[in-house]
Amino acid sequence: MNNKPTYEKITPDFGSSILVAQNTKKRKRGLAFWHFHPEVELVYVNKGKGKCHIGNHLSYFNNSQLILIGSNLPHNGFADRLTSKGKETLIQFKTDFLGKEFYNLPEMKNISLLLEKAKKGIRFQPETKKLVGPKIEKLPKYDGFKRVIKLLEILNLLALAKDYVLLNADGFAFETQPQDSVKIDIIFKYISSNFQQHITLDEIADKVSMTVPAFCRYFKKVTGKTFTKLVNEYRVMHATKLLLESQSSITDICYESGFNNFSHFNKSFKEITGKSASKYRSEMKLMIQ
Repeated sequence: MNNKPTYEKITPDFGSSILVAQNTKKRKRGLAFWHFHPEVELVYVNKGKGKCHIGNHLSYFNNSQLILIGSNLPHNGFADRLTSKGKETLIQFKTDFLGKEFYNLPEMKNISLLLEKAKKGIRFQPETKKLVGPKIEKLPKYDGFKRVIKLLEILNLLALAKDYVLLNADGFAFETQPQDSVKIDIIFKYISSNFQQHITLDEIADKVSMTVPAFCRYFKKVTGKTFTKLVNEYRVMHATKLLLESQSSITDICYESGFNNFSHFNKSFKEITGKSASKYRSEMKLMIQ
């Protein structure tokens, strides 16, 4: 049983209130775990692939990603794979690192609204990625006062951006308790490793030492979804990855993603992505070209 800490304590460098980390290597799978922290987190991946699991949102990305995660919003690790020139830059800071009153200044109104929206998780689209991504990658070069100024410039650009998507727009907030996170981490790790097979409610409830009815109630309360729905989302997310990266037929992808019935796959795929698998594949190929 892997009792990973759920509340993550973040320690910036001595003499700094902003943590900036840059990673050019593949993330070890064990480092990705379900966690939350009071710090706001800004993640920019310039070239890479991976999962995006933030709050209630689950998707797969296949090139670059710019995401802002608000205070205490649970999330999992990002880039599984960085390409040869790929970099993942991570910035973390407490909302009040400039003092509790700072965001009440009229000049800070936009940034204050941005940090409020970030509690749902924000994904920025190509225009903003192109403008802000390079600035995020340069942040590790600065320290002290210059780093604070550069971070505020980045936040101001994000606050003015119009091309973004809220990832948990339905307003559902996780009921995060530190002890919940341990259980949820065990459950997500198990789903992540086994979604291509049939997972029974008995076996998953057993992993967290609960009865099936207690597990179902608990899971719905914490994630806002049924267990079956979340497993289907994992399967569909895997299918989107295969549709982009492989030449396999849609029928093969259906079975390889853990569905044992083609019409069920089609129905779930459309429910979750809003389009059919063939339409998804052709649209994505056009976008990448």
